[in-house]
Amino acid sequence: MKSAVEHLLARIDAKRDEVTALTQDLVRIPTVNPPGDAYEACAHFIGERLAKKGFAVEYVRALGAPGDSDSHPRTNVVARWQGGAPGECVHFNSHIDVVEAGSGWTYEPFGGQVANGRVYGRGTCDMKGGLASSIIACEALIESGLPIPGALEISGTVDEESGGFAGVGYLAERGYFSKPRVHHVIIPEPLGVDRICLGHRGVWWGEVETWGRIAHGSMPFLGDSAINHMSAFIHLLETQLQPRLQGRSTAEPVEPPGARVSTLNINSIHGGQVEQHYANDERGWPTAQTPAPVVAHSCRTVLDRRFIAEENLEAVKKEIIDMLDELKRTRPGFDYGIRDIMSFVPTATPKDAPVVDATARAIARVLGREPSYIASPGTYDQKHIVRSGQLKDCIAYGPGILDLAHQPDEYVGIQELVDSAKIMALASLDLTGWSRSVAA
Repeated sequence: MKSAVEHLLARIDAKRDEVTALTQDLVRIPTVNPPGDAYEACAHFIGERLAKKGFAVEYVRALGAPGDSDSHPRTNVVARWQGGAPGECVHFNSHIDVVEAGSGWTYEPFGGQVANGRVYGRGTCDMKGGLASSIIACEALIESGLPIPGALEISGTVDEESGGFAGVGYLAERGYFSKPRVHHVIIPEPLGVDRICLGHRGVWWGEVETWGRIAHGSMPFLGDSAINHMSAFIHLLETQLQPRLQGRSTAEPVEPPGARVSTLNINSIHGGQVEQHYANDERGWPTAQTPAPVVAHSCRTVLDRRFIAEENLEAVKKEIIDMLDELKRTRPGFDYGIRDIMSFVPTATPKDAPVVDATARAIARVLGREPSYIASPGTYDQKHIVRSGQLKDCIAYGPGILDLAHQPDEYVGIQELVDSAKIMALASLDLTGWSRSVAA
């Protein structure tokens, strides 16, 4: 006779087509960020489905948060299913926003096409496939009729791709990710079906502005180009800072291995006049606005500095400021401004934490092998759960290959969707207290 757990796993196997179709349906809602398209439609799609399964559903608009407007409301959905006995709450959090499709696709970016045992489309991997798996896992648990104590929660949150301030950040500040409401959080990011992500590197985003003096472009010697000053700063970043960063490595298991060092990315540069797209007709005459001849009096660059657990935030910022101060001392006319955009310190959940232990046992049972433990090169919404929610028992675990995120022809494997749903279901049984009650 099959055990209750074996029946549960068989139930999820039987939902293979359902988890595939749910992933397709989610991908076909083009929740592109920026600007934040179709958030309400996606939130209500999730909420209406879960309400039919007995979840209490709440829609939370992040009024006043970055990006929120009547044209693009930042609408999150939080759904809770309450068990019949006291126990702990397991929360599955997925972001519903995706980045732009970009070019280079051979599949329709928002078509959700199935081919080669995969679902293709923007967000399949990052992370609507993981959202679908978590929904199927919870629905299978409820349908199983097992006397599950505690509670199950599922959230679909916005703006993770741009910092998560209107999503998990907004909710965490209001107690949605804190005890006693929630005890364990699993974020189904695409880190691999046999890998548990314990945390992430730190990040500092900053903007540096160099200043010059405006003058007529035909007489640049009468002005002072802010773009030239910025070029001098970037030259120092490339020749001095970036080589130093390559020599700083971490003991944390960051994946891919190339991210086990400190990194700096120059995210953008804007200098001089407002960006225009110039074009000419067949006569060579401009068909749009033309540039005006001026020397740039301002130039701004945005820096994306990722730092390892062995560094600290203040030292990361000081390193940049010291380089700017050196230019101010040695380069005639150089002056600058600097401001923080956002920052988060590295995060790591202990390997012996309950959510890690339960997920590891589930992986071993479903896949027949022990998991590997990794850290993410980039931040994700765990940062808000730890910092604002003060909840440490949080991991990222879900289907998909991280390297495919934001790429053309992004996909998620269908078998990964099924396997990860099984693992999420078994981990939930353990964490809510069902497994302990059976053993007793």
